[in-house]
Amino acid sequence: MTGFKGFLFIVCCFIPGTFVFGNGEGKIEKLPNVVIVTTGGTIAEKKDPKTGASVPALSGDTLISAVPELKKLANIKVINFMNIDSSHMAPENWRKLSATVNDILKDPKVTGVVVTHGTDTMAEGAYFLDLTLDVNKPVVFVGAMRDASDPCPDGPANLLNAVIQVCSPDALNWGVTVTMNQYINSARDVRKVSTTNVQTFESGQKGYLGTIDMGKVYRINDRLGRLTFPLSAVLPDVAIVSAYSGADGKLLRYAVDSGAKGIVVEAMGAGNVNPPVYEAVKYAIGKGVAVVIASDVYYGRVLPLYGGEGGGATLEKDGAILAGDLPPRKARILLMLALSGAGNQDGLKAFFK
Repeated sequence: MTGFKGFLFIVCCFIPGTFVFGNGEGKIEKLPNVVIVTTGGTIAEKKDPKTGASVPALSGDTLISAVPELKKLANIKVINFMNIDSSHMAPENWRKLSATVNDILKDPKVTGVVVTHGTDTMAEGAYFLDLTLDVNKPVVFVGAMRDASDPCPDGPANLLNAVIQVCSPDALNWGVTVTMNQYINSARDVRKVSTTNVQTFESGQKGYLGTIDMGKVYRINDRLGRLTFPLSAVLPDVAIVSAYSGADGKLLRYAVDSGAKGIVVEAMGAGNVNPPVYEAVKYAIGKGVAVVIASDVYYGRVLPLYGGEGGGATLEKDGAILAGDLPPRKARILLMLALSGAGNQDGLKAFFK
């Protein structure tokens, strides 16, 4: 029975690819330099023996030691940036992370960076860095859906694939990516779609940028464009308010009265809200607060299709900005950064297409 358990572990956690770097004469070639910046998340957690719940437990060096194949791929440097569950992440954490990664990438000897991050807010964190890094080198966000105590953790294979991607000449000019379960996703388009499944990140109608199989990157799509913003020392307060059925608009008004500089409305359908929320949107715009209309629908764009009170066409006419195909959380990040430099309403609209 013991032998069977060992076999099961190998099957589940086998990391494909044996890598030999040489010139055919037995000499080892110089390896690329990759920096791994750890922020926490499930990949760095183990189960508490008392509660059975996952808690932060592993340092970056411990993560690396679990994947000995990394030493054959690259010279690895680890920076333990922080170790928290990503549900605790805040924009200020990402601002500091972006500044740290940008400084790392400025070193001409560094090929790229891998960021380990919890999956709850990984799509947001990756998008924040994608919008704020000014060095065009590979940056790969990676994590795990199963913690290190699991009989078959996915973290080691994901981490190995992330380093493979950073070192690959077939993975250039993609901006920041989220790479999990062998799939490479653009930071702009990726979304978490399952609470527990290892295949939790998808890019919807845009599709994956590529895949990683047996130690090789296979390119499927190119990145079509990328916005970048200077990293402001202070990030404005931007709230998300849901326009659910029967909403009375009081939460949106409260956000305005509490000092929010921008509000993202999670609207229905192609960007529609009911009359009370519509009145609250006009209240916000009248107070000089930028309002962006996003949708709770997974596929499609917010469009000025409907008139009347709260229709997308009416909202746009009254000064609201339509978010295109950005989901609410990412629309918030974009608005937060755009507010720091756009200067006026027309300037803000240009970023949401």
